[in-house]
Amino acid sequence: MKRSVVFLLSFFLLLCTVMNGGTAVRAESGTWLNDTKVDKGVIGIKYTVKSGVKTKVLIAKGNEKYTYSLLPGVTEENFPLQLGDGEYAISVLEQKSNGKYQVIYEASVNVELEEPTAVYLNSIQNVKWAQAGAAVAKAKALTKNLTTDEQKVKAIYNFVVSNIKYDKKLALNIPADYIPQIDRTLTVGKDTCYGYSALFAAMLRSVNIPTKLDMGKTAYVTTYHAWNEVYMNNKWVVIDTTVDAGWKGTTTKYQMIKDAAKYTADRQY
Repeated sequence: MKRSVVFLLSFFLLLCTVMNGGTAVRAESGTWLNDTKVDKGVIGIKYTVKSGVKTKVLIAKGNEKYTYSLLPGVTEENFPLQLGDGEYAISVLEQKSNGKYQVIYEASVNVELEEPTAVYLNSIQNVKWAQAGAAVAKAKALTKNLTTDEQKVKAIYNFVVSNIKYDKKLALNIPADYIPQIDRTLTVGKDTCYGYSALFAAMLRSVNIPTKLDMGKTAYVTTYHAWNEVYMNNKWVVIDTTVDAGWKGTTTKYQMIKDAAKYTADRQY
């Protein structure tokens, strides 16, 4: 997936170009940081992005780090705290004229998750959903008379692989800061693997089924890829709606739950 390759390259570039000046502001957390739901594994960032200024959020725990772009016009954005219990460092950074990033705000939060799987129920930047959205309404309609999580997963899975097509044009021209919008994906009926995975994750989360959006490599696809892990029957299972949508209607035999050994994730959301 071309966009994800750009995402990772940008991530490592950011780590190499952060300025070490002492200008960061440890402002009152409530002014830019919403930490009211850290026990559920999510942090909110409230920051007005300046016109033409690339702005990042860096979330780190120990040696593990995730970076995200803040986009203009968004009052508050949520990001996952998926690295387990412990102390996280949260930073907002802006790119300066010399290309390097400067820390504008920084803070630390201590996370004690009430339930590890709860991290993967949240609405976050790249798995964003709202109760009033069309995709969420569709998920609730598909699962209305179903009683088990397995039945609900299968119903939403069958809908996605039957109704969403792979968008080759978008894949070849995808913006570096592309973030799927699940209602757009539902309406136009096509997206990249990133869009498939965001839609599937959001629909399942909206009916209270923990779902990860994974990025990495798989034996089934030659390029960087995105897929899902779903918590079902007390264990995580791998589901790849992009691959299965491509196989649907062909002579290739496939099943919903994939062999986890054929997937290697380096990013999870």
